[in-house]
Amino acid sequence: MRKSKNLYRIILIILIVFYVVFTLVNQQKTLNEYSKDSEELSQKIEDEKTEKEELAKKKDDVNSLEFVEQTAREKLDMYYPNERVYIDKGM
Repeated sequence: MRKSKNLYRIILIILIVFYVVFTLVNQQKTLNEYSKDSEELSQKIEDEKTEKEELAKKKDDVNSLEFVEQTAREKLDMYYPNERVYIDKGM
């Protein structure tokens, strides 16, 4: 009877140890996935910040007289009155 009781205790202890190890391994795997996701999201945040800065600069440039003039010349083929425009047809 005593051997049987000790055997059950040993089996119970072994099962508890396996459960703890299994739980720890799964938690570590989950933590690794979260860490990877965190790094990816941090990189996305940095990329978005860079894009935001570029867009803010472009917004400032759009309001400048030089940008308006350049856009009018390149996209709308507009020029100042009495301005002579030469086009090189050799290209």
